[in-house]
Amino acid sequence: MSDTVWEPHTVVTEELLDPAPVAALAALFDDGLPAPAPGDPLPPLWHWVALPRWSVSSQLSIDGHPFRGSFLPPIELPRRMFAGGSIAFTGVLRVGDTVRREAVVESVTEKSGRSGKLTIVVTSTVLYAPDGTPAVTEKQNLIYREAATPAPGAPPAPETAATMVPAGPPLDPVGEGAWDFRTDPTLLMRFSAATANAHRIHYDWPYATGVEGYPGLVVHGPLMTLSLAETHRLSGDAETVTALIHRNAAPLFCGQTATLRAQRTASGKTVELFGPAGVEGGAGTVLDLTLN
Repeated sequence: MSDTVWEPHTVVTEELLDPAPVAALAALFDDGLPAPAPGDPLPPLWHWVALPRWSVSSQLSIDGHPFRGSFLPPIELPRRMFAGGSIAFTGVLRVGDTVRREAVVESVTEKSGRSGKLTIVVTSTVLYAPDGTPAVTEKQNLIYREAATPAPGAPPAPETAATMVPAGPPLDPVGEGAWDFRTDPTLLMRFSAATANAHRIHYDWPYATGVEGYPGLVVHGPLMTLSLAETHRLSGDAETVTALIHRNAAPLFCGQTATLRAQRTASGKTVELFGPAGVEGGAGTVLDLTLN
């Protein structure tokens, strides 16, 4: 970390569960389900879309995220990864509600791994329904890492035709409890816009490959997790999601082949995302749903 004096502090805001980005996410999924309208219950995890607000341009760092050192600590490591978290749904939020959000950084842990230095930041957020009762209690794990070193003098690899052609709806059913997950630059741009996410690794190919050392545009961790959760709605199950745990173990890059698979468990359901290596390569993202 830098020498900037920083202390965790609770940020309290009153915010609208905005119908416009909710409609934008429904249009992005294009999965045949009705778009949640004002007054309808907000589906699990859709608060990620309904609540974010754009930062003013003067507060954006080189990577597109707001400067660190205000809510988040002043970490100098450039790569940011949405690594997972857990959520309890103890009440109902409805599209169009005005809710109170209380957020705080719970812990900051510095470590050294195989890829060098890393810092793990855990944030805690509680969303209160209009009647003052807590409806969503969430913890998020963010990992900051050193950038990979691109090959000296090597230009960024061009996008392939497969990643340039719009893929259509991202979720395509391919069997009982299974979906293909398809991404393209247009999908990533639309999700960035819907979630007020200006992080350049999702839309700026030269930055993602030449500065942070990725092989291509990075698919948003929240987009993968939301897609896993959307399969529960698509399955038509009437059971309510009361809690969930999500883990993002590996990145997925724009245009890569991926498959989602769901299976029942004793407490509910587990949905996993498998990347190009398939089952042999292990799940890149896992969502455990507790159902009632």
